[in-house]
Amino acid sequence: MKLSRLTAAVGAFAVSAVLALTGAGTAHASENSAGPAFVALGDSYSSGVGTGSYDSSSGGCKRSSKAYPALWAASHSPSSFNFTACSGAKTADVLNNQLGPLNSGTGLVSISIGGNDAGFADVMTTCVLPGESACLSKIASARTFAQTTLPGRLDQVYNAISAKSPSAHVVVLGYPRFYKLNGSCILGLTEAERSAINGAADLLNSITAKRAADHGYSFADVTSRFSGHEICSGSAWLNSLTWPIDDSYHPNAAGHSGGYLPAFAAAV
Repeated sequence: MKLSRLTAAVGAFAVSAVLALTGAGTAHASENSAGPAFVALGDSYSSGVGTGSYDSSSGGCKRSSKAYPALWAASHSPSSFNFTACSGAKTADVLNNQLGPLNSGTGLVSISIGGNDAGFADVMTTCVLPGESACLSKIASARTFAQTTLPGRLDQVYNAISAKSPSAHVVVLGYPRFYKLNGSCILGLTEAERSAINGAADLLNSITAKRAADHGYSFADVTSRFSGHEICSGSAWLNSLTWPIDDSYHPNAAGHSGGYLPAFAAAV
């Protein structure tokens, strides 16, 4: 070996040793590594309705860069990110319109779904109008649907996800309780109505969590993270009745960054 080649070899070895000792080589590899291919499915609680900032190209789906899937993707650099969650989506909409990006290479999936199937919008529309009995009756109907029909619909969605992406880690996210009882609100719904709405959210979460577990999925419960930040709390991470009307009763930007994002990250 010529002296110049020997010197070059020794120099290269020295540089490699320094990188190994300082951890610089590992850091470089980490910086260049990409996270799992990520697909975000679901309804308005995943698309970001309520944050007040929407991607114009998403149209009526009202997807937002302030929604928890976009926030997670921005900080974790997945190898790909497909955001198909859409405002107003029901289980059938997920099956028919949102599963396109899923494939065998998908490593991570997020989804919140079921609230619209159970009649979330109808419940809140009824309950903001005068008449406690009508509100409680509508909630009772939603609870019956959630207990009898929704589990089968969730199974259809979860089966379809597993069929298209059998190796993906799937995180199912729940819904927060809307109201702090005996809180700062003076006008609006009665305490009985607020309590019934909270109870319906708890029921929906328990049903969704059971179906998720039976499919081997993770369930991210956001209830505790929104504790102290419900409507009537004085520091709400949920919009009350607001304009535009679609943003009503949805997490605001703080609800996504402080509530949904940590719950999702912990489940991932």
